[in-house]
Amino acid sequence: MMVGKAVDDIDIQMPHDAYLQDKDGPTFKAYLTAIVRNEKGDIVKVHKQRSHSPTSNFIGMFLPRNWFNNTGESWTIININGTSYTHNAGSISTPNNFYYPTTGSNYPSYFVMIQVGSGQQSNPYSAYSLAAPIANGSGTGQLIYGQSSISQAPIVSGSTAYFVISQTYFNESGNLVTVSEVGIIIDIYMYNINAGGNQNFGYFLMWYDTLSSPISVPNGASLTIYYTFSVNP
Repeated sequence: MMVGKAVDDIDIQMPHDAYLQDKDGPTFKAYLTAIVRNEKGDIVKVHKQRSHSPTSNFIGMFLPRNWFNNTGESWTIININGTSYTHNAGSISTPNNFYYPTTGSNYPSYFVMIQVGSGQQSNPYSAYSLAAPIANGSGTGQLIYGQSSISQAPIVSGSTAYFVISQTYFNESGNLVTVSEVGIIIDIYMYNINAGGNQNFGYFLMWYDTLSSPISVPNGASLTIYYTFSVNP
């Protein structure tokens, strides 16, 4: 039991490595960057903000399988159409179902797109779809979705490792289109022991951000969204 002067001097007696240091900041960081270019390709707006909104789907799918085994618990995941699935130890055949993010049809799961929308949600954790997704097309209020891109492998620079997901959208709607929300969509496809075979659970919102200020994309202009995820131990 510490009493008297010992309590007053606790900061002096504390080991040196317990003090705040430069490396005491978060080891994982995520940023969202949005760049608007006019019809000539000139940059007319750059928006950048911290991204910190994994959804409940993200948390549930990245829980280790032994958590389900040891607790006997399950986790409900909901795809963008509102269909619920029970995720538990019996619904997956291996402890690791997510590999480095990739595109295409190589399973068990893969990155589909960065979806943009014109709405917003106050609780991103419980979000399973964007509030008002912007459709892919050239009609009123729509944007043409370009091909999504992702780093072929994590990039290492000094003590930092990171990867970038990006996608470009073109406005050929004839009018201004405003973007206020962004989400990362993953296709979850796994071998389901309970079902006795492969099962495609559909598209899931794994990461969601409401922009700190809406971004206007003029007709003829383009918008590119970059998500940068980095680890700096």
